[in-house]
Amino acid sequence: MPGTTDPDGYGWYGRELRVARAAAEEAGEMLRARFNDVWEVRPKGDDGDVVTELDLAAERIVLGRLRDAFPGDRIWSEEAGVLDGSAARTWLVDPLDGSNNVAIGLPVYAVGIGLCVDGMPMVGVVHEPHTGSTWHAILGGGVFQGARPLDPPPPSSSSGLVVAWTQGHAVSRDDVPAAELRGVLERHTRRVLPLWAPLLGWTMLARGSIDGFVGYCAEAVDFPPGALLAMEAGAEFRTLLGGPFRVGFSGPDSTRCFVAGRPGALERLVELTSGVMAGRTVLPTG
Repeated sequence: MPGTTDPDGYGWYGRELRVARAAAEEAGEMLRARFNDVWEVRPKGDDGDVVTELDLAAERIVLGRLRDAFPGDRIWSEEAGVLDGSAARTWLVDPLDGSNNVAIGLPVYAVGIGLCVDGMPMVGVVHEPHTGSTWHAILGGGVFQGARPLDPPPPSSSSGLVVAWTQGHAVSRDDVPAAELRGVLERHTRRVLPLWAPLLGWTMLARGSIDGFVGYCAEAVDFPPGALLAMEAGAEFRTLLGGPFRVGFSGPDSTRCFVAGRPGALERLVELTSGVMAGRTVLPTG
């Protein structure tokens, strides 16, 4: 299904990108302004996750803009859930990726918005309120930080790799494959970054600040917007066993087990993860 164009010169899906960027930046401005205020924090589920008053306020801003601009589209948002619309076009919204960081006063968080068409990510926007930086991509159009296109990062060096890590909320603390994956990465890379804000891991991979990203049963909502940035920057994706991996949001979280990496890093990471996962069925235990 084709997108729309606008005068900003983005081509197909230009209007969608413009609306998503404006929504993310408006939400980010509010989050930055209220970061040091006093606001409510509530438990979310039984796994230690939280939702803050800021999550809900940012979500209202983003959903309002998307509903006004694209009333017929489906929206899947982190806190509101699925809002009915055309299943062919689904907006994915994480209004505050990094709620646990914000709850303890750590300014490591982002706003993420993506559009998937027939399951394929077409538009991805990630805004980092603390720095004011916005990254965006349209499928096939490259990745940008603000108005500046990002050059593909060079191949990873032969020195130790720096890798981001994410796992889904449903993964329990005693999940054996998850623990073994983390362990082997810790032993054989220079550093593993459990950021509690996966979208920032994707921006770091897109601009070449880190070498790879490993996900185990990753959450659906914030995956495609960030992964599209990395794809457009030249990162490649594999399953934990090294097979083909399709970036999308459909299916259970257990299907989003992946390795993404820059040239020179992907094969080295797959060698590590495949050694752990060989002969296993990748499913969360929690």
